[in-house]
Amino acid sequence: MMNDEIDSPDGAGISRRQFTKWAAATGILASVAPAVWAQEKKGDMIYRQLGRTGERVSAIGLGGYHLGMQEDENLSIRIIRTGIDRGITFLDNAWDYNDGKSEIRMGKALRDGYRDKVFLMTKFDGRTAAATTEQIDQSLKRLQTDHVDLIQFHENIRLEDPDRFFAPAGALEAMLAAKKAGKVRYLGFTGTRIRRCICGCSRWRRRAVFILTRFKCPST
Repeated sequence: MMNDEIDSPDGAGISRRQFTKWAAATGILASVAPAVWAQEKKGDMIYRQLGRTGERVSAIGLGGYHLGMQEDENLSIRIIRTGIDRGITFLDNAWDYNDGKSEIRMGKALRDGYRDKVFLMTKFDGRTAAATTEQIDQSLKRLQTDHVDLIQFHENIRLEDPDRFFAPAGALEAMLAAKKAGKVRYLGFTGTRIRRCICGCSRWRRRAVFILTRFKCPST
């Protein structure tokens, strides 16, 4: 769900209409829009195609950041498994969330066959091939799996990030090597604020682009 205004680098909001025009111009909506509208409902959950991957995932995903914040890890595990039991199939995480605690807890929750029920995504912070390789391997160990379904270049928010991503011995080299080795299935990047960064990474033939937008939940 998209807010009426999205933050721009200088702090001025851009309208939803402006964002849509810009996203279409960069090709983002061209690659995902047809799939977004094709949805199916099973039980209480809606499922949609994820970009051009052909994968069907739940419209509601389970974010990993907050899962490392409960005092009792059993509560984190119960949250994850309850979500999956109720139809959530898209799980988000990142190498740096809560110093790795979020991935560790999610890995424990995905035991006993739960891993086979989900589309598992995590993100890395490395800007070099060496750092990226190390972080991907650490994430796989924490998540207790031999592969993730989607790996993403995290926080593409600095003007130099796209150039570092594509540079020799940069993060992209490690991502491609991990894909070849069967450690990841799909590659993507995330970005939140700076248009130049998102457009810079969009030169790559992407399979997934995550653009964070904010919305308010109704009061309960």
